[in-house]
Amino acid sequence: MKKQILTMMAAGFMAAMTSCEDNGGMNPMNTTAMVYASNNANGDVTLYEYENNSMATTTTYESSSSAADGVYYDASSDQIFQVSRSDKGIEGFSADASVSVGGLINVNISIDGPNDMESPREMAVNGNFYVVADNADVDGDSNTPDGRLFVYQKSGNSFMLRNVITTDIKLWGITFIGDDLYAVVDTDNELAVYTDFLSNSSTGMLTTGKRVAIEGLVRTHGLTYDAASNTMVMTDIGQASNGQDDGGFYIIENFMSKFDGTANGGMISTSETIIVSGSNTMMGNPVDVAYDGATKTVFIAEAGNGGGRVLSFANVTSGGNIAPSTNYNLESASSVYLHKM
Repeated sequence: MKKQILTMMAAGFMAAMTSCEDNGGMNPMNTTAMVYASNNANGDVTLYEYENNSMATTTTYESSSSAADGVYYDASSDQIFQVSRSDKGIEGFSADASVSVGGLINVNISIDGPNDMESPREMAVNGNFYVVADNADVDGDSNTPDGRLFVYQKSGNSFMLRNVITTDIKLWGITFIGDDLYAVVDTDNELAVYTDFLSNSSTGMLTTGKRVAIEGLVRTHGLTYDAASNTMVMTDIGQASNGQDDGGFYIIENFMSKFDGTANGGMISTSETIIVSGSNTMMGNPVDVAYDGATKTVFIAEAGNGGGRVLSFANVTSGGNIAPSTNYNLESASSVYLHKM
């Protein structure tokens, strides 16, 4: 199976972040931010390369998948991995960092995992373990909260399915913090954790170790954690019927202290979060998020507004109804992953 890579300059824009208030604390992106994005329109992977606060250069990796979700870049092997929703498995291929602007090359799929999932969404990676959240209804009862976590182990150029965990919550976004797996509770405003997740090596049912609600959030989908700044970011898609302007994201700084200090079943208050939402944000259905803690820049995979976009919000220290710093059209955007150079 072949892949085709087309590299081009995107027709995006970098909007100036201006205000009548003092913005002296705002720092531009001063390193290269590589943002990989997947989509459910054609299954391609798009790379947005932001350098020194300039307009991004985009590279599109054309895939035989017709729809895809969770995306991940492995710098040690220079490979891109994404979850194919059409093929129901993980696929991986070389990022080929040597490609020049305007170049056109063909590459081979180097890793093609087993096709045994049903409705795969986000992917979280811990060492050689790749965990995929599957949000298909497990028991056929839509009123029962459940989902599955497929645990794959990578060895060389192959994936082996180690086990499948059935959860007591509906799933979408997942991320590792150490050995603990954090998961959004789809359909509501909660964040759950499965402590020492990978120690559960058998197929079976697993209950959450703790669930905490986020005040003000309506329905969460995407989440990401920046270890260097101890910051969690969660997206809010609002009402599923409104895909244009009721979305947003919540930034939780000093996350571990706040999460650990909140009782199981408790709530993190709005006063403990930074919220970005409103009509200026172009967010109606923000399904995934990446965060650069050094520059306080949030990257969003927006599936609804305008048919789909990849947005960035620079220096989100105050929150509010702010316009994105960059806006690139990407039909049915589904996932984003950040790699810094």
